[in-house]
Amino acid sequence: MDLQGDLMKHPHDAYRHLRDTAPVQRIAGPTGEPAWLVTRYDDVRSALSDPRLSLDKTNAAEGSYRGLSLPPALDANLLNMDPPDHTRMRKLVSRAFTPRRVDALRAPIRRTADGLLDVLGAEGRTDLIAAYAAPLPITVICDLLGIPDDHRKDFRAWTDALIAPDPSRPQAAKQAVGAMLAFFTELIAHKRRHPADDLLSDLITVRDSDSDSDGDRLSEDELTSLAFLILGAGYENTVQLIGNAVHALLSHPEQLARLRKDPSKLPEAVEELARYEGPALLAIRRFPTEDVTIGDVSVPAGETVLLSLSAANRDPARFSHPEQLDVDRDASGHLALGHGIHYCLGAPLARAEVEIALAALLERFGSLALAEPEPRWRPSLRARGLLELPVEYKTAPPRA
Repeated sequence: MDLQGDLMKHPHDAYRHLRDTAPVQRIAGPTGEPAWLVTRYDDVRSALSDPRLSLDKTNAAEGSYRGLSLPPALDANLLNMDPPDHTRMRKLVSRAFTPRRVDALRAPIRRTADGLLDVLGAEGRTDLIAAYAAPLPITVICDLLGIPDDHRKDFRAWTDALIAPDPSRPQAAKQAVGAMLAFFTELIAHKRRHPADDLLSDLITVRDSDSDSDGDRLSEDELTSLAFLILGAGYENTVQLIGNAVHALLSHPEQLARLRKDPSKLPEAVEELARYEGPALLAIRRFPTEDVTIGDVSVPAGETVLLSLSAANRDPARFSHPEQLDVDRDASGHLALGHGIHYCLGAPLARAEVEIALAALLERFGSLALAEPEPRWRPSLRARGLLELPVEYKTAPPRA
């Protein structure tokens, strides 16, 4: 078995093999440095909430995989922090993702979804990633942050360069990082001069406040990094969630028929779709602050640990017949959005976007089918997402 190649091209098959034979396995990480890959549900879930597994890169041993290489102004984010800094920053950003605020966004999200579908017309063929799954979340997250329309076009190219780097363009990732840093630096300066009713303006106010009764302050690097993380994670993960969910349903027409018959199943179906084909193959890398035992393997302090959310979500020890998509399944406990103190902060918004995106799509098009038997997946050890999703569609007949 070509482990490295299969992890890239056929991740579910590779994870199944590892769960059965080597659930804690030494591998080469996404950029070649060594790491420990964990694939069983119980081990992954336990490790996600183990305080001895740090996200702080200063706890990484020399030569270990450390994740994306970013400048300090983009690296001071929640994905690189442990408490108490993580607790302080998460508290600030969580105000944007309360159930009340997410509920208030549902109507605008639906209007955006309907508008994108209007452009497609009554019938035809399209790439649903480019036409729908990508522009919907970028509109939502940019509206939340207060990013003008004319600055949104480059985000997918930037995130592609970071998540799935092209070996033929070795400088692309570095160029994307430089472009994002310049963009956010300029945007924050503009918002300081022209504050508005948006999340980024609120965070700038926190940063620039002379005093804060709770002691919640941001450094300039933390402010820039937060904007980068909210935009990147809020956009990229949701694009993949929507695209993967549509592909899974179109590949399982009997499951699609169940949702068409009873759309009230959609919220629960979103959980199953996230379990079955979630966007994050791996949780953010972790570094033990002391020697730890995972499964029956001793992992030395400082060596990189990669926790496979995707493998855990298809572990038959936790989910019955996990390779099957079942929209009636109770998928609670899945790890697609993490677990513990680093559980995805934007999970309520992501769930709402996927639910609304699917509802609008299925209501609009009575006929929806894959236009090609096997769309192209983006080659990445980190994330599971489609490069494109060609579909053929036709508007549903009017209801009597």
